[in-house]
Amino acid sequence: MEIASNPQYVSVVRLTTSGIANKMGFCLDDIEDIKVAVSEACTNAIKHSSDNKFYVEYTIFENGLTIEIIDNGKGYNVDSVDKPNLNEPKESGLGLFIIESLMDDVMIKSDVDSGTTIKMTKYLGVDN
Repeated sequence: MEIASNPQYVSVVRLTTSGIANKMGFCLDDIEDIKVAVSEACTNAIKHSSDNKFYVEYTIFENGLTIEIIDNGKGYNVDSVDKPNLNEPKESGLGLFIIESLMDDVMIKSDVDSGTTIKMTKYLGVDN
């Protein structure tokens, strides 16, 4: 799906994701976790990429779902992102930490010239 970089469209991605995950048989708690992770990834694309659109790709397989949020905007050095200090939380900067906490597998690829891809996978029936 191609999505305009506008926060009002995050709800469309959440609803689409929820429908797919529900049809696949994910439990309600997992669906909520997936929706939060997708929201965080979409928000990052909107806020940080400086691109006017981003893409959402779903890959459904026998025991799970992979969701990729892809932008062609300005990327960043993935290694430069500090782990948040949970003893002194800040108002922002927790998005990637939240995504990694809620999903089973997360891969982040970013390049200053070609944008960012956040690839998240949730497996059916796996307790974190």
